[in-house]
Amino acid sequence: MKELIPMERVENKIYVIRGKKVMLDRDLAQLYQVPTLRLNEQVKRNIDRFHKDFMFSLTRQEILNISQIAICSGKITLQTIKHSKNVNVFTEQGIAMLSGILHSPRAIQVNIAIMRAFIRLRQIVASNKDLANKVKELEKGYSKHEIEISTVFKVLKKLMEPPPPKPAKRIGFIVDGSNRKHP
Repeated sequence: MKELIPMERVENKIYVIRGKKVMLDRDLAQLYQVPTLRLNEQVKRNIDRFHKDFMFSLTRQEILNISQIAICSGKITLQTIKHSKNVNVFTEQGIAMLSGILHSPRAIQVNIAIMRAFIRLRQIVASNKDLANKVKELEKGYSKHEIEISTVFKVLKKLMEPPPPKPAKRIGFIVDGSNRKHP
């Protein structure tokens, strides 16, 4: 079965705000092919489904920050959000709740694609943690070898140094009396 929406298109619309992976209301509306106003109306009518950890509104500063990121990366092409009065964002659970209020066949397919994108992102994060742990282990081993190699170089440098000059032999008699033989 051909994908309704390419996975990369969905992944590019996921932001991290307040430490949570979220999607903007206007991006979701675009994917569902409904006006943003309509999406937000449906949310207001079913507000009981959208707890604060499922959906929240951005502050003015967050809107400005996200608009700069979105414009720079080309994520928002036709409209910018910096002049928007209110922008809602939805976590993965909030998007799952949207499937209960948007009943079109497209909405169902879009939700499936979005859930797969979130799963894929979790898998990428998990594999990156595994990779980070492996790098740490290599660093520990490298540090140990680095110390050993450093020691080898120090010894080699010492061996390559010319021997210290021998003190010149003095010619003549020693007067201080320390070499006298006592009877």
